[in-house]
Amino acid sequence: MFLVSTRNFPPELGGMQNLMEGLSNALLNHGPVKVFAETQDGDKNYDQNSKLNIVRVSGFKIFRKYRKANLVKEFLTSNEVRASFFDHWKSIENIEKNLLNKTKSFCLIHSKEINHPVGSSLNKRVLTALAKADHVIANSKFTKEFAMKLGVKNVSVINPGCNYPIQINEEAKEFAQNIYGNASPKLITVSRLDGRKSHQNVMMTVKNLLPKFPNLKYVSVGDGDEGNNLLKLRKYLKLENNVELIFKSTEQEKVALLEQSDVFVMPSVIYKKSVEGFGITYIEAASYGKPSIGGIYGGESDAIKSGQTGYLCNGNDLKAIYNTLIKILTNDHFKELGNNALEFSKGFGWEKIVKKYINLI
Repeated sequence: MFLVSTRNFPPELGGMQNLMEGLSNALLNHGPVKVFAETQDGDKNYDQNSKLNIVRVSGFKIFRKYRKANLVKEFLTSNEVRASFFDHWKSIENIEKNLLNKTKSFCLIHSKEINHPVGSSLNKRVLTALAKADHVIANSKFTKEFAMKLGVKNVSVINPGCNYPIQINEEAKEFAQNIYGNASPKLITVSRLDGRKSHQNVMMTVKNLLPKFPNLKYVSVGDGDEGNNLLKLRKYLKLENNVELIFKSTEQEKVALLEQSDVFVMPSVIYKKSVEGFGITYIEAASYGKPSIGGIYGGESDAIKSGQTGYLCNGNDLKAIYNTLIKILTNDHFKELGNNALEFSKGFGWEKIVKKYINLI
């Protein structure tokens, strides 16, 4: 029996949600899995169609973590649990060490959530919580080194697995075809809309690329705080015909847009102390044979082999983004990189990744 306690889980969309879903489903091949997650819209339908045994915790957010912790403690007390997995230091914070001693415990770290000044009250809380786990699992070499500088111990690196590729239905394929039309080349970003992802700089680069690529189309899939700013920027740059902002989409529509694109573009930057810890969307793009452009500041080098499966560049530098896109688009270089990316992505299948966890139990 395995236990998973998570703040991030489908049907809510996002990289962390995909990570915890993928890990939970992969563990099913090694034994029963009990998931403790939070209530959200559409969860009843999702749970009914899942092979996982999912317990949803409802109520005001401030109380949810305590209610979930109590349920986890009750389960650990009354069941033989081979290993327990926590998606965040706050998920393990309220679980007593003596209960965790009954199981092999893992706590995942991703970079942003542990980024607090050494010696601060939050840093001390992070270190105390993570010290309860037998294994602290960083999503990249960058995150491991970052965590160790902050005082975290017993850190191992296991990159996230990838849930893709999945079969795409005809309706979603048609949706994507209508979005792209006869555009060429086709660029895409799939992510939350926040300052770290460099959407604005990509859009300004698109403007600069139009003299060379007048039929270029850039599609952004995702929602977030930057949505209104991006709409204003698109209007200011007069890019209504070249930039498509899709705030809401189904999983099928998202992957259809990804599958029909040429290049995935997300040169992330440091924003309000937040940095890209890994970037599973680069691997998701690679699983469809798409090369990626990522940033230079975080853990993207684990997800993109620069010069082989895509390129890393400074997302704060418009000229760097421009030159990188010119390099990747000239003479259809993206096709060669895409073939390399597809092969590289095969190392991130969940059947391979989960064995790295099992070997630590």
